[in-house]
Amino acid sequence: MGKSWKTAGKVEKAQQKGQIFTKLAREIQVAAKAGGPDPAANARLRLAIDAAKKVSCPNDTIDRAIKKGAGLLDDGKIIEELMYEGYGPHGVGVIVECQTDNKHRTAPEMRHAFKSHEGNMGESGSVAWMFERVGLLEGTKPGTFDPDEEAIEAGANEVSKGEDNTYEFFTGAEDLDAVRDALVKRGWKIETSELSYKAKNITELSDEQKKDVEEFLNYLDDMDDTHRVHATI
Repeated sequence: MGKSWKTAGKVEKAQQKGQIFTKLAREIQVAAKAGGPDPAANARLRLAIDAAKKVSCPNDTIDRAIKKGAGLLDDGKIIEELMYEGYGPHGVGVIVECQTDNKHRTAPEMRHAFKSHEGNMGESGSVAWMFERVGLLEGTKPGTFDPDEEAIEAGANEVSKGEDNTYEFFTGAEDLDAVRDALVKRGWKIETSELSYKAKNITELSDEQKKDVEEFLNYLDDMDDTHRVHATI
């Protein structure tokens, strides 16, 4: 799978549980800590704020997350970015990116998730070789255009159509910022700009096996500390 695992209606479902606001606030906090609290100078933070506002995340929640990330507000919790790897049902390779304030809670929960779905969580590097590190951009552009030409002109390696007239551009990890800037100049509204993992080879599955895998990926995606899920499907 080229991009993070996503399910139709995921945002709405998560919002009903209040979970989406927590996840968005963590991303804002991490982005502010990594690149500074000014959205104008921090693309990751700017996109995280845009994503939060898109689902009506309260401004107070956004402001508190920025202040926490910038070290202006100390609640005693530090958000860490962790990555877990393993094999899901039917040998599918899975990478789970997490943002957590308690890795001692997250690790056993993640191990249980794999085991309870007939999978096996592995050591660092156990399935990473099945993926390549890439830059992922998602965006929209009005009017008529040739997406392949847009990708070539912007310096992207690949483009594909996603949902709701959104297009996904893949770049080399080191080219992410340059391609994003080129797309913006060509009239694209960028909604996602991040480093991601793209499967080098897709695991062949029957329809029944695919259902098992999708159930597992949805379970992972619903976990409180999960940020992104990647799989070889």
